[in-house]
Amino acid sequence: MSTVAEAAAPSASTSDAAGPSVRLRITEIFFSLQGETSRVGLPTVFVRLTGCPLRCGYCDTAYAFHGGRMMDLDAVLAEVESHGARFVTVTGGEPLAQRACLDLLRALCDRGLSVSLETSGALDIAGVDPRVSTILDLKTPGSGEEQRNLWGNLAHLDSHDEVKFVLCDEADYLWAKSVLDTHAIAARCPVLFSPSFHQLPAARLAEWILRDRLPVRLQLQLHKQLWGEAQGR
Repeated sequence: MSTVAEAAAPSASTSDAAGPSVRLRITEIFFSLQGETSRVGLPTVFVRLTGCPLRCGYCDTAYAFHGGRMMDLDAVLAEVESHGARFVTVTGGEPLAQRACLDLLRALCDRGLSVSLETSGALDIAGVDPRVSTILDLKTPGSGEEQRNLWGNLAHLDSHDEVKFVLCDEADYLWAKSVLDTHAIAARCPVLFSPSFHQLPAARLAEWILRDRLPVRLQLQLHKQLWGEAQGR
């Protein structure tokens, strides 16, 4: 499976005239409402990159692990702009598994778009354009990928970024609460607690948050409430 940008013919608008054009493997580009983060409900263009080195037990985008189509950066930008939306989310899979993701993020920002990145936190975010709102999804024990968390990423977060915890059970909640305290994350950026779909009742998570007076936002996945688990929504 190829998850890294491949070289092709030169492209004057996206690369140096003497160098290769930027290419990415894309699973889908679609227009929908943002279902998560502080941008929930906003009309947004989603660019879903193919490939992911993680295998979270609750993953709902396993169809993005393989396949996809190779696209030049210019073609990706043109398709994004054809929707006429201000907000763009780059997601996956794990988008940073493709080195060219950094070029994509930079190019989207250069076009004056409001860009967010959904990343697992297992890969280094140091190279992400500072104009991008990075949504860092820290992996809980219940995900099966806790050991993949790259804790140094927290030092790169700013107030316009966000940290998300997808919680499977009370053990995950207690773990996230401990991480929240240990790393003082809420003092750095907004924190989202999201119940894993079909695993943890949202009302139960809400009660725990209120009981412990945590400085976090309860996040429900709006797109799943509207359209279930339909792909491309």
